[in-house]
Order: sequence, then C-alpha cells, then structure tokens
Amino acid sequence: MARVRGSLRALVVTCAVLAVLAGSACAFPVDGRAVAGPEVSAGIDPSFIGGTDGSEVDRLAAATLRDLEGYWARELPAISGGEPFRPLAGYFSVDPRNRAGAPAVPCLQDPQEVQGTAFYCPSADIIAWDRAELLPQLRRDFGDSAVVVVLSHEFGHAVQGRLDRTGALRGAPTILLEAQADCYAGVFLRQVRDGALPDLRTGAAGIEGAMGALIGFRDPVGTSPRNAQAHGNAFDRVSSFQDGFDGDPAVCAAIGRDRVFTQQSFRSQDDESSGGNLGLAPLIQAMVPDLDRWFGGEVRARGGQWATPGTERDGAQCPDADGAVQGPVAWCSTPSAVHIDTTGTLAADHARIGDYATGTLLASRFGTAALAALGRPTTGAEGGRAALCLAGAYSAAVGTGTSGFALSPGDLDESVTLLLREDTASRGTDGVAAAGTGYERIRVFRAGVTGGTDACLRGV
Repeated sequence: MARVRGSLRALVVTCAVLAVLAGSACAFPVDGRAVAGPEVSAGIDPSFIGGTDGSEVDRLAAATLRDLEGYWARELPAISGGEPFRPLAGYFSVDPRNRAGAPAVPCLQDPQEVQGTAFYCPSADIIAWDRAELLPQLRRDFGDSAVVVVLSHEFGHAVQGRLDRTGALRGAPTILLEAQADCYAGVFLRQVRDGALPDLRTGAAGIEGAMGALIGFRDPVGTSPRNAQAHGNAFDRVSSFQDGFDGDPAVCAAIGRDRVFTQQSFRSQDDESSGGNLGLAPLIQAMVPDLDRWFGGEVRARGGQWATPGTERDGAQCPDADGAVQGPVAWCSTPSAVHIDTTGTLAADHARIGDYATGTLLASRFGTAALAALGRPTTGAEGGRAALCLAGAYSAAVGTGTSGFALSPGDLDESVTLLLREDTASRGTDGVAAAGTGYERIRVFRAGVTGGTDACLRGV
C-alpha cells in the first residue's frame, strides 16, 4: 500500500475497466455461475465457428456470439448515424496443442500463439480463442459468465472499428481502446442479466463471477498506463465494466482521450521490491495518523467537532455489542475508538489480498467516526454505504496536502478485490451491510473515489 511519502502526486480518478484476458493469471475464485439457456447444452450448432470440436464450451461461445450479433445489429445503428451492423468475417476455436493438421487461422502463424488468450484481429475482422485451456479454466474458476465477458470484450473491439469510420481512435493509447471494449462488455452483460437475449441468462452471482475474472486478469502491478500492451488495473477495468453495465452503448462510445486512469508504475525501487505492500503493524502505524488528519479536516470543514478516535488492537472490545458485528475493524462510540483485531481474518486478507485490504477497512471505520461527528446515521444500510463511500473519498485524496504517504500501484485493486469478496467494509455499526453484492459495494466505493466527501454525504 501506501508508502512513506517521498515524491507524490494527487491521485486523480475517472474510471475504466476490463481487458482481453491474456496469459494465465492467478485466479481469485468467486462463487457464482452464469447460466446459459437450455439450448446451449441441447443444441446450439457451433458449426459456424472455424475449427470447432462441437464441445460444450464452444456451444457456449456460439450462444454468446449469436446473442452478440443480434444485440449489436439492433443497437449499433443508433450510435453510428444509421449505419447498419456488419457481421464479423469469422470466428475461430483453436486448440494450441494441435499443431499438425489444424485449420489455418487468420492472423496466426502457429496455433500456439493463441495459448491462454482470446483476441480480435482487425485486419481480418475475426475473433479467435484458446478452446483447450483458456475457456475451460475460466468456466472452472468463475463460471460461464467469464467466457461471456471475454468474448463480448473482443466483440467490443469489432464494434470500435465499425464506429470509428473517421479514424478518430487511430493512435489512441491501448489502455483507452481496452477501456472502451470493457465498457461494451458491461453493456452486453447487463442484457444477459436482464434476460433480454434469447440464448444467455445469468443472475447477480454470474455478474460477480465476471467481475472476479476481470480482477484476476488485471495488468501486472506496476505496469505503466503508457505500455503498448496495457489493458488496465483491476479498479480501472471494473470501473469501465460498471460504466457500461449501468449505462448504454453511447456511454461507451463517448469514452475518449480525456479518460484518466488510476493505473500507475512504481516510482521507487523500494516500492517495487516490496510489491507496494507494508506489513500489518507498519501499515496501521503509518495510516492511522493520516486518517485522523484527513477525516478531521473533512468534519471540521463541515462545521462538526472532531475528536481523534482511540485505536485498540486485539483483546480490547467495544463496551457494547457493536464491535462484534462489524468485522475485524470496528468503530465504537463510547468512547470513540477503532478496535483492530489483527489475529484472525484481517491478517489473512492482508497477506492474501494486500495491505490496502486492511487500509480499506480502516478508512471505512474512520468514515463511520466522521459520520457520527457530523450527526449522520452510522447504522443500517445508510450508515454502511456512507462509510464505504468515505473510504473511497479518502483513497482518492491520499498523497495530497500534508499526507504522509501515497497509494502504491495495486492498492485500489486490493480494495475492489476485498469488496467483491466480503461485506465488512460496508457494514453499519449494527452489522447491517450496505449492499448484498460485490458489484454494489464496488459501485459505492467508486462513488467516493470520483465524487469525494460531498457525494457520500448526499447519499449513494
């Protein structure tokens, strides 16, 4: 996470998301399956896919592509000035292990070039994917929705080409093109979730699975946004996906060169060697004074009285029952104190996800203290949403003013990973969670990142 401050810049945020799922990454398992319509297993004919073996995974791909073609045939004219949708030239299912006798695939010299990935080739106007490893692994780890999000992302690149008749996107940064395609994927997954397509169905759990895949296949921490292969970090990718999911194709088409990304490269050798992570105790020691500084300033600026919360570690308990239901980091009102249990799940998540998983929980509990100081509700869904939103607002402000440290590359990714996995950062002091899905928790956190404290106090 946050490192001791050296040369810093303000964290400036808008949002972007997803990417071509390239290479094999460490999957973050999220329960949930996207459920394809019965015709997927009963008889969608994948014979229009070059090289298909007729397998179940290719039938799922066929159903996805058929629904994508139908959806964009309806929607593209509205954002293209009436230009009808032109179907792609072809689709190819590839077994990278089959080098002898495999059908030729445009844009590939060797079948092994597609191993572990899927891609759209603009020169040939085709989509190809690794049938043997990538798609089966995605289904195992995240469910059918992960296959759908990969193919809809690739299809989004084809949509880009059909819309960019003037060449406005020529020379645009790769990360921008990927963000726009990610947004188009979000638009399509919303249609799947809403039951608006003939062949595919999913529910909230399937959307969680798709987002889990995005997080698992983010760019390596520290990748520069100017890298020619950059697709975005987890925060940027999930953000673009949500922009599309909550918007429409016109929202995605409007993504342009003014898009600002949170992805950043490492700024020091020390930060890179540590992966941008502090140990649990050093993180708490460094972060608590900065939380006090920032939240105190926000409260006083709005006419409230701020008293620095005490901090208690392990063994100490709230004098009432509130602490037990908030999770490993709890804010207690009598007296105002943040209780931190470093012995259980907090330490495990800190090690497994990264230090800003802990940082997000600390920020949300200081957010609760700020709500109390301003006379705002701290209980129920309203209190939980506002506290989580304030954690996002704080995260965007780290490194500004007199802050003692800055976020490291990957910290916001750790936030979205935690929020997709569990609800502790969104709980009110009575233990009621602000949202039942990771999608909604990430949306609330993002509202704070992009809108700041005032957006959180207006309600999200």
